[in-house]
Amino acid sequence: MHVGWDQYLYIGSNLPCEAALARTRALGLFPERLDASPYDFAPDDPGYVQRPADSDFWARLHWTVSAHRAVFLEEVFAVNASRWHRLTRDNIETVRFHLAPRAQLAIWPDLLTDVDTAVAALPEEGLVEIVWEDEDGQITSTVADETQFEALISQLASARAAGVVSMYAGEDLPLFTAVLPDGDGVLRARWQTEPTSSDRDWAFLKTLRRGQVVTGTVTTIASFGVTFVDIGGFTAMINIPELSWRPVDHPSDVVCVGQQVTAEVLDVDMVRERVPLSLRGVQEDPWPQVAQRIGQVVIGPVTKIVPFGVFVRIEDREDGFQGLVHTSELGESSADVIEVGDALTVKIMEVDIAHRRISLSHTQDHTTLPEGGSEGGSA
Repeated sequence: MHVGWDQYLYIGSNLPCEAALARTRALGLFPERLDASPYDFAPDDPGYVQRPADSDFWARLHWTVSAHRAVFLEEVFAVNASRWHRLTRDNIETVRFHLAPRAQLAIWPDLLTDVDTAVAALPEEGLVEIVWEDEDGQITSTVADETQFEALISQLASARAAGVVSMYAGEDLPLFTAVLPDGDGVLRARWQTEPTSSDRDWAFLKTLRRGQVVTGTVTTIASFGVTFVDIGGFTAMINIPELSWRPVDHPSDVVCVGQQVTAEVLDVDMVRERVPLSLRGVQEDPWPQVAQRIGQVVIGPVTKIVPFGVFVRIEDREDGFQGLVHTSELGESSADVIEVGDALTVKIMEVDIAHRRISLSHTQDHTTLPEGGSEGGSA
């Protein structure tokens, strides 16, 4: 059963219904075979995907409320008819239970407790929706233009919070939107919301899968070491350990802003809208080759001194793998005089591929690496 904006009612069935057809004709009506309802939803943009209020939406909402402490849900149940609900971590499910079927939902940031600031946001002219919360927690909204602002401002004098939302598309957008599906999970309501940044991200994330290989451009290298990559208009992230199989001190050792990279999708977090990537996921793992060197004796520089031993680089390259010579493998006299940069002759004793660890044994007294000498070579 479909009701159109012109109030015409279309009733149809995909099952045999001869009795219904006969009754229709007896009433003087004319049944007609149609392939689809004339009121089927046809978005302006054929590529538009309406976000359903499914499990991902509610998980996202719970996370948003927890992060922001309080937000507002606008429930539009008919054209120009809506209800506003203040959400807290304790009442989300209660509000959800009482929503009108097939309602259009919009999640907004909290109202301003400084009502004067909210009033100052009123435009000189044009339609806006004014939302306010009175001292009893009752939430009221009304659509008004400049001819009604003065009367409404007097009503806001006793409000404890208020907000102004523009009625013009694209000016004020909620955090994210959705439409309630039916009980079987199918989205049949024909609302078309103005997509927000979060809605566009949701639509893109739905196309990603764990293990998928994507191409993007490095946009930012944060001071705390995370690399941000633009993949199809969405910003994904690469943590330092996922930049390379080899030791990395800073992302700039591997990538630079503007560089195009190919990476593997590690996860798609629909709740936090995060996508971690891995550069090393599309590279050959060198650790099995390192494991084949067990038993080799090499000369390498000391890179770090720790209370339980020293780390020695076993490859002739700046990002070469390092192994640990435990304190028990060093004589007390040697341990006291070893410095970073000293060359040690070590034997590769064990390579733990699962935990990415190399155990070394010191085979002779340390020597200083001669200028121009080689490191990491076989002895």
